[in-house]
Amino acid sequence: MTHTHEFFIDGAWVRATGEARARVVNPAEETPLAEVALASRTDVDRAVAAAARAFEHFAHSSIAERAALLERLLQAYRPRAQELARTLVAEVGAPAALAAGQVKVGEAHITTMLEVLRRFEFTESRGAFDIVREPVGVCALITPWNAPVGQVLCKLVPALAAGCTVVAKPSEVTPLSTLILGEILEASAMPRGVVNLLNGDGPQAGAALSAHPAVDMVSFTGSVRGGVAVAQAAAPTVKRVVQELGGKSANIILRDADLEQAVRKGVTACCFHSGQACAAPTRMLVPRESLASAAQLAAQAARQLKVGPPTASDTQLGPLVNRAQFERVRGYIRQGIAEGARLVAGSHERPAHLRRGYFVEPTVFADVDPAMAIAQEEIFGPVLCLIGYDTEADAIRIANGTVYGLAAYVCGSVPHAREIASQLRAGYVSINYPPWNPSAPFGGYKRSGNGRQYAEHGLMEHLEMKSIVVG
Repeated sequence: MTHTHEFFIDGAWVRATGEARARVVNPAEETPLAEVALASRTDVDRAVAAAARAFEHFAHSSIAERAALLERLLQAYRPRAQELARTLVAEVGAPAALAAGQVKVGEAHITTMLEVLRRFEFTESRGAFDIVREPVGVCALITPWNAPVGQVLCKLVPALAAGCTVVAKPSEVTPLSTLILGEILEASAMPRGVVNLLNGDGPQAGAALSAHPAVDMVSFTGSVRGGVAVAQAAAPTVKRVVQELGGKSANIILRDADLEQAVRKGVTACCFHSGQACAAPTRMLVPRESLASAAQLAAQAARQLKVGPPTASDTQLGPLVNRAQFERVRGYIRQGIAEGARLVAGSHERPAHLRRGYFVEPTVFADVDPAMAIAQEEIFGPVLCLIGYDTEADAIRIANGTVYGLAAYVCGSVPHAREIASQLRAGYVSINYPPWNPSAPFGGYKRSGNGRQYAEHGLMEHLEMKSIVVG
């Protein structure tokens, strides 16, 4: 892997100024993959300065020029797809099919934005006045480790489409795929300084970017704790902050749903990416009279999921990303048992057939009280809580009864499910497990964040609105 001690700044790979380093570990093997440089405040300053210089010209680029830039990015991205997927398998522990899917998600963000640019109106006449939408400025993009390629691109692409310039900081846990993105940007003939990439941790590089007076907007995806730190650092300079934070998504199975299908698909959705997904449906709400059947179905579905090395063709769940996450999830499983929830599948132990790696079995708890920690706090692992409800009003109250509001799920007849969805305090509601849609706005209520990502809604977050009134 090249460029591990370099950053992509002002159109070139430059050596890190500091000596701080982070070790990247293969979570399936518990072996080192690489060592990467971590950005110092000096590195952050020069990346922001490059973006600020580039903004003076790029802000006035035409829609056609920005579309051509995204086309070049797409053409440079596609030939590196397999390499990106292999890197995600190694550094994230994503099974091969999931890694390939994450790379496809990145491509979808580019192609969808190209469609948006063909129809989006940056100037709108209202007779006595015009509304003009202009780029917000220099944007700092701070992204998490669970889907590093897709998370960078879902922020980068709308920023470029808007005419903003960018400093992107991926997680230092999974930086290798983003170094490949840097090479893709270089190959796409990106104008100098328009996109700058540096590796760094939150307390140093993330804090410096969030507080930097020349940064106009911060787009952050990560934990609530991280989001609070970003908002506090950004507040003195009154910059725009868009956040996609944690979740504890409820999955309401209505009485008119196909119970077996809803439960089995719900278990699979909860365990997607070993539960390392902010929108995972980790609380399954079931009519109380069906709770025993649902617990049996969920346990069967969990045991049928194959946990193993991400390089194996039949693996459905790979490892958790690192030891810290491994111990965190195991701790929550122990806590669930201590709180009195009934463990019907899985355990806090590594699966018996795996001698190393940060693997956790798909775990299902029944008889969960909504007030338990495992039902209130984001675990970010393959842990499902089964909760009974008596009435639909009860189910809605339980679903809305956490500090989170990122996503929710409803299973049942569509008109009925739509009625329930309208009463849920969540930014994204999935009815009967539809496929992912790159055009649907994504973001949360409450402590799950603010603002929206994807397609035209992501584009609008990167635009200022100006009124021009003629006398």
